[in-house]
Amino acid sequence: MTDWIIQIITDLGYVGIFLVMLAESIFPPIPSELIIPFAGFAAANGDLNLFGVLATATFGAVVGMLPWYFAGRLFGLDRVKWLADRHGRLLTMNAEEIDIAVGYFRRFGPIIVLFGRLMPIIRTLISIPAGLAKMPLPLFLLASTAGALIWNTFLTLAGYILHEHYEMIEVVLDPLSYLVLAAVVLIYLFRVITWKPAQSRG
Repeated sequence: MTDWIIQIITDLGYVGIFLVMLAESIFPPIPSELIIPFAGFAAANGDLNLFGVLATATFGAVVGMLPWYFAGRLFGLDRVKWLADRHGRLLTMNAEEIDIAVGYFRRFGPIIVLFGRLMPIIRTLISIPAGLAKMPLPLFLLASTAGALIWNTFLTLAGYILHEHYEMIEVVLDPLSYLVLAAVVLIYLFRVITWKPAQSRG
């Protein structure tokens, strides 16, 4: 995967960064840990501008979040609750728990989105509950942009500073992605096993 990402950025420059970051936000298997450090390395070589890399990467990431946000918004909370009533064990939540979760998201949504953007895998999925909770689009964009900018700044500067050793960032952060994925899977399995319908709760 690394080779074609490097080739796209090398051939297309800022447009390549935008397109790959757009894809990364839509498809979680494409990790930004492979994309941005190389762009930072290219900036250190003088092939790209550091601020141009940051702006383009952040813009691509934010645009890529919008399909998931609108998918959640269009699918709607009522449909999710309907599914929870019929397939609650698979969703690991019943309708009442969904209402509680949405309540928290409506209160703390911007903070949740901002920090969610800093976590592998979660940074893509966090757009869905934002859409389900009908977070105002300007607020969603603001929180998403802030989170994406923080993450991209870290990766860009790391690639810029490490220069030709930018691959070390992937080596360090790749295990973190697997840990997050494992945690998500374990939590889901635990919820599936311990789930109870609303009427059974004390």
